[in-house]
Amino acid sequence: MPVTVTVFGGTGFLGRAMVSRLLEQGATVRIAARHPQRVQTATTSNRLQLLQADVRDKTSVASAVGGARAVVNAVALYSENRRETFDSVHVQGAGIVAEEAARAGAEMLVHLSGIGADPASPSKYVRARAEGERAVMHGFTGTVVVRPSVMFGPGDTFLNAIDTITRIIPVFPLFGKGSTRLQPVFVGDVADGIARLLDHEPGARLFEFGGPEVLSYRAVVEALLRYRCRRRLLLPVPYAVWSAQARLMRLLPHPPITEDQVILMRGDNVVGKGVATLADLGVHPGRLGDMLPVCLLPKPG
Repeated sequence: MPVTVTVFGGTGFLGRAMVSRLLEQGATVRIAARHPQRVQTATTSNRLQLLQADVRDKTSVASAVGGARAVVNAVALYSENRRETFDSVHVQGAGIVAEEAARAGAEMLVHLSGIGADPASPSKYVRARAEGERAVMHGFTGTVVVRPSVMFGPGDTFLNAIDTITRIIPVFPLFGKGSTRLQPVFVGDVADGIARLLDHEPGARLFEFGGPEVLSYRAVVEALLRYRCRRRLLLPVPYAVWSAQARLMRLLPHPPITEDQVILMRGDNVVGKGVATLADLGVHPGRLGDMLPVCLLPKPG
């Protein structure tokens, strides 16, 4: 892959994994981020470039995509604040990236969204994801949209949050009865899938990436507890209680739970029928249980 790829959001959880995979395959990678100095990488490759860019700013976006063969937008915002909204990042910002990539003559744009993106969703976050997909498809003909299920990996905020809570307290609160179905996918497999998309013309314009298993939220927690050899009481908590707590926490600078996250946990997060997947790219994703040793901190002792 002797090409230049610009990765917006390259400092994030998925972004870091993508950058590493692309460098391994020989690409020159530009990390375009608001704070590129925060990049932590073990490589000293001269094929890694750091650029300051904000998806909401046309000038910086244009500079970041100039001369790139491919562009990946992995920017994600999970809670709004005074400076950033879902609309400004996931819709307007995504549209700017698409338009500037097209104007610069990029051959491919891969846009990261999420399973369940729906313009009619009661969640502002989910609606913005759907509207963002529409914006990028309008701005860049031939955009490839990738919707991952919940991702896990070293330093994630999914498994490691569960691990921390079950280490500290003897009771773990579930969303509802814990019956929401998930298809957890290893972040390295998502990065591998995207790298393969960039390496050849894909046969589809929409991909949904999920792991090899569909698990209930309760089953995910139980798998982690078995790995840690912990016994904890799993306590069902009604969604109405979660929603009330999220409303109380919305004024915090970094709320631990948001109303949009509660809405997301009400519905299943699994790959749809008839959609292109990792298997179509020749990627065989790892099982959550097998990957736990590389995702969590080492066991004590």
